[in-house]
Amino acid sequence: MDRMIYTAMTGANAAQYRQQVLANNLANVSTPGFRAELSTFRAVPVRGDGASTRVFALEATAGHSNAPGAVVSTGRNLDVAAQGSAYFAVQGLDGTEAYTRAGSLQVNPDGTLVNPDGLPMLGDGGPIVLQEGARVDIASDGTVSTRVGEEPPQIVGRIKMVVPDADNPLRRSPDGLFRTPQGDTLPASDTARLQDGALEGSNVNPMEAMIGMIAVGRQFEVQMRMLQNGEANDKTASQLLSMNG
Repeated sequence: MDRMIYTAMTGANAAQYRQQVLANNLANVSTPGFRAELSTFRAVPVRGDGASTRVFALEATAGHSNAPGAVVSTGRNLDVAAQGSAYFAVQGLDGTEAYTRAGSLQVNPDGTLVNPDGLPMLGDGGPIVLQEGARVDIASDGTVSTRVGEEPPQIVGRIKMVVPDADNPLRRSPDGLFRTPQGDTLPASDTARLQDGALEGSNVNPMEAMIGMIAVGRQFEVQMRMLQNGEANDKTASQLLSMNG
């Protein structure tokens, strides 16, 4: 059997995985704060008898695009957009601290400030709880203040914002939130800022995603054709051997 079928198979698997990544990116083109997922692969030479002229395509560590999304003004006092490389800290479903760029905030029935998925926004001392019926204002440094009627505003907390760097990178978790590779928490940044009354859109370029899906589809067809050619070569070789036998 021609070993080309194994190299073609890995190429087809890689194309299929990249198609899934692109489809997921395209599905989130309107999701505020979404970061486009990147698919990366590496070529691994096939070791064995003879020259190492063939390679396997294996998935490498996947990442995400840090390009900023378009910021759209909404005028809503609970809409915030992280500036620069800052991320908001939230409490994940597993109870751990995680990070997101999604800034369409809400207030749940018990007064806790939550993100669009209902996860509590974290402050200096944990989740931020607001007074019932109070107007909420969020300053550029994340300070949250409430005001009831004509009473003076009261500071109830400060949204924790972090800024990842080369020593403390973030990776997307299966739940869609970002965490450090080791699961450690990042310190709050004193320089991180947000824009209130605005939302950051997805950084997915829909045109690039669609073109990429077309290109990957053609690449998958090429790999399938190679598999068919390998099968045809195997049948032809078997017929020749049976005739000579």
